[in-house]
Amino acid sequence: MASTDTTTRTSSSRRRSRRSHRTEWHLRRPVDAPAADRSFWLQDAPAGPALPSLAGDTTADVVIVGGGLTGLWTALRIREAAPEKRVVVLEALTCGSGASGRNGGQVHSWYESLDRLTHVTDAAEAERLARATSEAIDELHDLQSSGELDMGLRLDGWLWTASSRAQEGAWDDAVRASSALGVDAYTPQDADTIARSTGSTASYVGVRETHAGSLHPGKLMRGLRALAERRGVVIHEHTPVDTIRIGPRPSVVTPTGTVTADAVLVATNVWASSIPELRRRMFIVDSEVIATEPIPERLDALGWTGGEAICDAQQQVLYYQRTADGRIVFGRGSGRTIFADRVGASLNRRSGERTDTVAELHRVFPELSDVRIDYDWTGGIDCVPEHVPIFGALDDQRSVFYAVGWNGTALAQIPACSRIIASMVLKRDDEWSGSKLIDQTSPTLPPEPIRFIGANIVRAAVVRKNRAEIRNRRPGLLTRLILRLMPGSSEH
Repeated sequence: MASTDTTTRTSSSRRRSRRSHRTEWHLRRPVDAPAADRSFWLQDAPAGPALPSLAGDTTADVVIVGGGLTGLWTALRIREAAPEKRVVVLEALTCGSGASGRNGGQVHSWYESLDRLTHVTDAAEAERLARATSEAIDELHDLQSSGELDMGLRLDGWLWTASSRAQEGAWDDAVRASSALGVDAYTPQDADTIARSTGSTASYVGVRETHAGSLHPGKLMRGLRALAERRGVVIHEHTPVDTIRIGPRPSVVTPTGTVTADAVLVATNVWASSIPELRRRMFIVDSEVIATEPIPERLDALGWTGGEAICDAQQQVLYYQRTADGRIVFGRGSGRTIFADRVGASLNRRSGERTDTVAELHRVFPELSDVRIDYDWTGGIDCVPEHVPIFGALDDQRSVFYAVGWNGTALAQIPACSRIIASMVLKRDDEWSGSKLIDQTSPTLPPEPIRFIGANIVRAAVVRKNRAEIRNRRPGLLTRLILRLMPGSSEH
């Protein structure tokens, strides 16, 4: 134990030393998507007039870089905890134009990640975090029921399923762990039950999380922006932050003005990789998503009438839902990664990926192979090796903070964790500020080009593994050995 403590202190000391020599960070600007590359969600729920860009120099108590889920939820939590604080959100494009408006719209708790949460925190906090995500789902429901936030939320359940022998039982640890806490989070599902819920026979066994479901990310982001404004948050869109400067009070520099504040929060998802300290601890992958034409009568005929969120347990996880107007939104993790921090237009669309995603749609729904695909897009995912988000400060003064590493699971997780982030930024001593998600000593990743080369070798092995296992064949020995190198290789 003494050796471990010494190693941890040494690692923290090295990070502090690196910070002490830096006086500013330069951020890469997000690349806006042309209309055809925007997600179905963002096209179906247009943003309306953009909020005014920053004009001139101003001050704030807290300035948040990024107007996605993390930025807006944290702004709301800060205003709840400290209504006197002036909170300014700077969004490079429009709120939700990044991953927050490009995901699969699946809402489920963190009970499925109790093992990972326990590994980076402890059993007590893991339980608390899982419970907090379930409470966040209640909060989403209440906001919609009250009319404050229209997000198309349908709590018809989340189905975690298997469509091959290798996927069977992927949920067993989560079921045991939640049951041990006295929480009946999951209900077993057999082939008939799954077929009645989804209209597909591709998956034949699994579990259902009842207190879960799906929503419309575009509507969520439009509503969240309006809610934040009503509660006193100042939001500037089309205001990219180019530089964050450290000083007695940190400041963020944009093309049209500067904001000086007591605290800065970097909440930019994959674009946080511009910061070297974060780039060493995170990697970027993407997910490919398609949306069909509306086919409500055909889905009704299959028996798929609800708003369930559905996924299978392959390593390149599939996820899908039926939209309110009768489309199928169908996504898959591509596993493709980005070299260094060269994030750009490929995070809006990857040419050639649509074919593989459509092929998977046809495997799951062969009777719908004639259905037209109206939309396809890509969503960037900020990942960390432990697959649990990391929060902390970038400078010794604890005035420039970050929150990254959502790993593609965030719609209930961010509302829960934004309480932790808000307490960290406000330097409060409360029930949230002691979270072990803050200042984790998470693993650092290899430098480039080793990281990129290794990631592509592993990705090729994942593709081979999935292709073999979906046919109930065992992948080759070399493939199995390579996959042991993959961060979070136990992920379903």
